[in-house]
Amino acid sequence: MSNHVIIGSGPIGSAIARLLVDQGESVRMITRSGSGPDLPGLERVAADASDARRLTELSAGAETVYNCANPKYTEWERLWFPMNDAMIAAAKAAGAVYVITGNLYGYGPQPGGRMTENTPLAAVGRKGKVRIKMWRDALDSGVRTVEVRGSDYVGAGAIGVFSSVLLPAIQSGRTAWAPGNPDLPHSFTYTGDMARTMVTLARDERAYGKAWHAPTQPAITIRELADRYTALTGRPRVKIRKMPRFVMRTAGLVVPMARELAEMDYQFYAPFHLDSRLTEDTFGLKPTDLAVPLRETAADAQNVAARRMN
Repeated sequence: MSNHVIIGSGPIGSAIARLLVDQGESVRMITRSGSGPDLPGLERVAADASDARRLTELSAGAETVYNCANPKYTEWERLWFPMNDAMIAAAKAAGAVYVITGNLYGYGPQPGGRMTENTPLAAVGRKGKVRIKMWRDALDSGVRTVEVRGSDYVGAGAIGVFSSVLLPAIQSGRTAWAPGNPDLPHSFTYTGDMARTMVTLARDERAYGKAWHAPTQPAITIRELADRYTALTGRPRVKIRKMPRFVMRTAGLVVPMARELAEMDYQFYAPFHLDSRLTEDTFGLKPTDLAVPLRETAADAQNVAARRMN
């Protein structure tokens, strides 16, 4: 029996596992392949997260079930609901707290681009509607639940505009084509702050039944983010150009991933501010200095390059 069950081995799930193991907790990580960090005290199990019966067996006696899954981006509507239902069922059977890794999709485009926990869930896009239903299904289940929402991720292994657009361009010395206006303010959330917040709120009854924003530094532009990274690493500044909006939308007519990205491109064509003051004031949490995830990313990139050479 494990005190904590984590579904998913991405950067947030792995960071949660490290935090809990360092605290002497018993942790079980569940992924389809049985992957995960090699940590003493962490049990890795291969299982289908949409199999409610199996997930319930593996979660028996747990205090917390962490939803850190990351299903295929182009198939959210098909994959997310059975996985969320299975995790809710497992948490309910165990009497556990259900903690969800959330995002800002459910809010949809906002006038002024500023989002707080009181911003209405008004998304009309497919993925925003998926996140709204997931959250409401968890609330309606009777399970003690909490969702922590973050913006675009930064940190080692994080998937986002930095890792997919800026970092490859910086490493190769070529131009980065930004999916939107690179000179508009945009919030970036450190995966380590997501993990720390989820662990903290899982243990605090004041958090239950609510969604909270992960502590996040004030918004900066994509260009400023790239400049901070190159200044820290000593690499030349990268040239950033704005990708014409029609490019991704036209590609989306035939490429599924392009279609999904085009649906969410509003995040980069207007200011995009995550306001985390309520979480910070309520739980005494503060966002990590942006230099930390950028150095972490640089070290990870060096390790990846070294492995490729060996």
